[in-house]
Amino acid sequence: MAAKRALVTGASSGIGRAVAERLCKMGYEVTGIGRNFRRDESGIRQVILDLTDEKGLAQFLADYRREGAPFLLVHCAGVAWYGMAEEMDETKVRAMLRTNLEVPLIITGTLLRDIKSVNGTVIFISSVTADGPSPRACVYGAAKAGLTAYAESLFAENRKYGLKVSVIEPDLTDTDLYRNADFRPEEGEMYCLSPEDTADAVEFILTRHEGEVLTHLTLRPQKNRIIRR
Repeated sequence: MAAKRALVTGASSGIGRAVAERLCKMGYEVTGIGRNFRRDESGIRQVILDLTDEKGLAQFLADYRREGAPFLLVHCAGVAWYGMAEEMDETKVRAMLRTNLEVPLIITGTLLRDIKSVNGTVIFISSVTADGPSPRACVYGAAKAGLTAYAESLFAENRKYGLKVSVIEPDLTDTDLYRNADFRPEEGEMYCLSPEDTADAVEFILTRHEGEVLTHLTLRPQKNRIIRR
């Protein structure tokens, strides 16, 4: 039996890389999209692509669809800038909305008929910022809130067709998402999550019995502490 096909965005680092590696171990045929794969990702078919490149993304999706229907789509790519709302210039706003919201919706819409044809699964890596006020992360939180809302509506719209849709909302995680921030998470598993924690959640979702769908998982470290740069 052929391996189930999986597409993972943001697969060159952080949560995306951890998820892609885990899916390979689970026996999926994984295609990972990333800007720059810094090392050989065992078992991952690497696609170097800037998701903000509209023409490049459209061409990739057309080629990918011709290869067969994917069973699993996991949206991990993300970008963030932190600061007061008036500090977010147009370039930063557009980048966050494009990467965190527009691209997942475009990819999902393009591949949805194919995924539904095999009773597949779509998983969105959102953020705890989607669920309430996010001071100093207004735009990022708004984009993630939109992503979570889209996922919930997508499931309601398509559950009768056998489509599974899940949202994972991690809190502070030890990745380079905070490279544009004036803070970083405190080190240690009590204060921040690891990318593998989200990969665990993905595996947990995918190993439920056929009639069960985990639509929403929130992951938080036990304690909440950040370090100002």
